[in-house]
Amino acid sequence: MAAVETRTVPPSGLSEFWYYFSRNKGAVLGLAVFAAILVVAILAPLVAPHDPSIQNRQILLLPPAWMENGMAGHPLGTDAVGRDILSRLIFGARFSLFIGVIVVSISVVSGVLVGLVAGYFRGRIDTAIMRVMDIILAFPSLLLALVLVAVLGPGLMNAMIAIALVNLPHFVRLTRASVMTERNKDYVIGSQVAGAGTLRLMFLTILPNCLAPLIVQATLAFSAAILDAAALGFLGMGAQPPTPEWGTMLAEAREFIQRAWWVVTFPGLAILITVLAINLMGDGLRDALDPKLKRS
Repeated sequence: MAAVETRTVPPSGLSEFWYYFSRNKGAVLGLAVFAAILVVAILAPLVAPHDPSIQNRQILLLPPAWMENGMAGHPLGTDAVGRDILSRLIFGARFSLFIGVIVVSISVVSGVLVGLVAGYFRGRIDTAIMRVMDIILAFPSLLLALVLVAVLGPGLMNAMIAIALVNLPHFVRLTRASVMTERNKDYVIGSQVAGAGTLRLMFLTILPNCLAPLIVQATLAFSAAILDAAALGFLGMGAQPPTPEWGTMLAEAREFIQRAWWVVTFPGLAILITVLAINLMGDGLRDALDPKLKRS
């Protein structure tokens, strides 16, 4: 009897997503690292060994030490005013993740709404919206964010608003392109003939089929928001001292680069590891959600 050829068919739904996502080992590693950072941020008051705001003038710029006089020391050292760096990094994870969530939420919601309108109605509305987006994209993102924060005033909330506005054109253009692709397909025309209204066509028929690239873009925007917030904090336009935000910690430590390497190194590594983990997750999401990559 002839041997029957067997093929492994991936399951459907969430299992199918995980099947393709897990094929990217870097994405799985990034997910594990990001999950660990998220857990540490949520449990910060329980995990942090010291209060991140308490200053101790007797241990200024103390090198990393696990034990100190028979008691729990400072594994990552202390800063210029005697605060524990590890505790500040743990609480700083909360601010960085909070910034990413708020910025991406504002950018996605507003960008999808504007992109839907531009891609569905076309004409003069589309032209006017896209010219505004082109103007925003004409400026370097960090420079534009700096100008906006300078106008609104330094602070964490104003920095998040500025970063969200800078990221807005990417979601508008991506949503518009996806809507224009789906707009004339048979299932949309069929729904329109069946009597579906404009809002139903936009939000229930077309939008769900445009989510895959938006999810990937949102993941990449999350890491970009953390980087931009850290850059603004480093320049003194984002979170203000004594807030334990990673960019602000770098700004406070830059004059001690040669005297105390740990004050600068560990906040920089925290930003690097977090952004790298999120970007690896974004690659995995692209692999799992892009039909072309699934076929390959």
